[in-house]
Amino acid sequence: MTRLRAICTAVALVCASGQVFADTASHNASAEAFLTLAHADKLGTPVYAQVQQMFAQRFEQTKAPESKRALLETYQAKANTALDQAIGWDKLKPDMVKLYTSNFSESELKDLVAFYQSPLGKKVLEKMPQLTQQSAQMTQGKLESAVPVVNKLLSDMTAELEPKSAATPAKKKP
Repeated sequence: MTRLRAICTAVALVCASGQVFADTASHNASAEAFLTLAHADKLGTPVYAQVQQMFAQRFEQTKAPESKRALLETYQAKANTALDQAIGWDKLKPDMVKLYTSNFSESELKDLVAFYQSPLGKKVLEKMPQLTQQSAQMTQGKLESAVPVVNKLLSDMTAELEPKSAATPAKKKP
């Protein structure tokens, strides 16, 4: 009887672990579907562009002759390879899947997929990059008026925190 119970328990555990694996695989698949719709594989594109621009600017700053452009392109390709090894989609995808599966249930991910497949969801995906950029520019523009005030406050605080110099002797009590 005890042996039968042990066998039944083992079978139940194996079945349960199979279900957990199936649930995890399904949850991961939902996260991958969402990431595909959200074009998450393109997240690194601005970084690549920025690095390419850095190399091009350095090329211009050194006043390199046009005959050396092939050298620039060689180094840009090497930089792309280094970036691929660090932030290529094949490197990011497993962590992104974990990030989304730890923050969204499978049901929520399926809802997100359904939304982003809808006309409104497609429009959100299309418009979001430019809305994010325009929002950042708008915020930056409004922030510029606060910079002098914040800098003055920082300067005032620094002055108050600095120890009094010997130039202003302490008053002696009579």
